[in-house]
Amino acid sequence: MATRSIGRRNDADRAAWVSAQLEALPAGWRLLDVGAGELRFRPACAHLHYVSQDFGRYDGRGDGAGLQTGTFDQSGIDLVCDVMDVPEPDGSFDAILCTEVLEHVPDPIGAVREMARLLRPGGRLILTAPFVSFTHFSPYHFHTGFARYWYEHWLPRLGFAVITLEPAGDDGFFDFLAQEIGRIPAIWRRYSHLPVIWTGLLAVVGRLADRIARPFLSRFHAWSDPSIDFYTHRWCCVAERAPPTR
Repeated sequence: MATRSIGRRNDADRAAWVSAQLEALPAGWRLLDVGAGELRFRPACAHLHYVSQDFGRYDGRGDGAGLQTGTFDQSGIDLVCDVMDVPEPDGSFDAILCTEVLEHVPDPIGAVREMARLLRPGGRLILTAPFVSFTHFSPYHFHTGFARYWYEHWLPRLGFAVITLEPAGDDGFFDFLAQEIGRIPAIWRRYSHLPVIWTGLLAVVGRLADRIARPFLSRFHAWSDPSIDFYTHRWCCVAERAPPTR
């Protein structure tokens, strides 16, 4: 991993992984994008019958705590409803996408159970969720992350066979440290109670810390065994809906 990219590819790696999974789906499949938000992955679904779902309440400001987007346009959502009660018949979709949504659902197990209802036997579930999740989009933030063992435990119990369970990119503990050190200036500006002149000066110090630490963290990453078993930004899962048991 190059010095310039360590700690900076979290979102890009997820987007690349999700897009690749979507583009591999057979043309003409009917896909439900659960928690679709601003329809980020709709362009990768041009060959599919794309249907979006979201509860439609997040406005970009939330309750002001943690990370907010400022604006959030959900005007293109097809099904504005609770993820626990999607008004579609059983088995009406060939595939379901649910990416970075489960941390915003009070009952993620119930949500996946509803996805199992909506998927036909043999249908595909493309699922990602953060492994470590700081407060964002609050007050709609209910879980701080999901380990690989959550998928391995719950998906078979909810009617799925796990096909792929992997991280999205070449991350790990040192990549995580680089990412969080890079947040120092923004966090300092937001939460510091010092006079503006000191806030600005110390934000510069934070940027310098980032520039100094990044090459070392890049080397630590390159010279160590993969630390994915300790930390990864997220686990990415493809699962198949198993036939119902008789």
